[in-house]
Amino acid sequence: MQNRPVAVVTGASSGFGMLTSVALARAGFTVISTMRDPAKRVPLDKLAEASSVTEHIEVLPLNVTSAEQISEAISTIIATHHQIDLLVNNAGYASGGFVEEISAEQWRRQFDVNVFGVIDVTRAVLPHMRERKSGTIINLSSISGRFGFPGLAPYAASKHAIEGFSEALRLEMLPYDVRVVLIEPGSYRTSIWEKGMQETTLNPLSPYAAQTKQMISLVQNIMQQAADPTEVVSLIVRVAKTPNPRLRYPVGRGVGFTILAKSLLPWKWIEFFVRRAKRTR
Repeated sequence: MQNRPVAVVTGASSGFGMLTSVALARAGFTVISTMRDPAKRVPLDKLAEASSVTEHIEVLPLNVTSAEQISEAISTIIATHHQIDLLVNNAGYASGGFVEEISAEQWRRQFDVNVFGVIDVTRAVLPHMRERKSGTIINLSSISGRFGFPGLAPYAASKHAIEGFSEALRLEMLPYDVRVVLIEPGSYRTSIWEKGMQETTLNPLSPYAAQTKQMISLVQNIMQQAADPTEVVSLIVRVAKTPNPRLRYPVGRGVGFTILAKSLLPWKWIEFFVRRAKRTR
């Protein structure tokens, strides 16, 4: 008989997903850690063993862009555990570059993973939570879901979409006591930027060459100086255990200030500060 609540975490092979899986297991959850390639589970297994939670973590293959795998994974979890109490939609990546130079294929892939992947996994879990009138869905958004930074348009657009999706879903699920939450991190030391920048190349003949060089340098600085991701993971666990969490949880250095500035300042001022920051880099 299941005594521990059951959590499903997507994108658990690294970063927030891996750390969240272990933290939730330590917090009393049975965790189903899903990842596109289970062969990449070794870091998760090592961390789980070091934290003495191996018995409370299961790994399932799940490519969030595959309807067949989503259906199979959720059906397997329900059949085995008879419940899903928490869904953490973490799987995603960041595509960088300037709008004019990003291919249509890159745009579609960004949305396939970051938006439609979240929607499809959520839709697979919703009937179960709705029927039980219980459950929490945590969507990993970003400060980029509240502010569109130059050079990150695909990522920002995908996270803005998740913000709107989550707002609507939160209101739809109120009668069924299913809670929908947005976690909005700033910059943290995870592999998302390194992986995303692999598609970004510096073309010296591009009209955006100077901006691209600046963006690559900025991302490298973020990777070196960003905060410890455990701050976000601790927040996810706290929200998961909160009976009535609020909709949005911004987290990270400068995140609250950025959101407040955007809401209070005239947009022309925002443009002035962005252009000034670019000139001083």
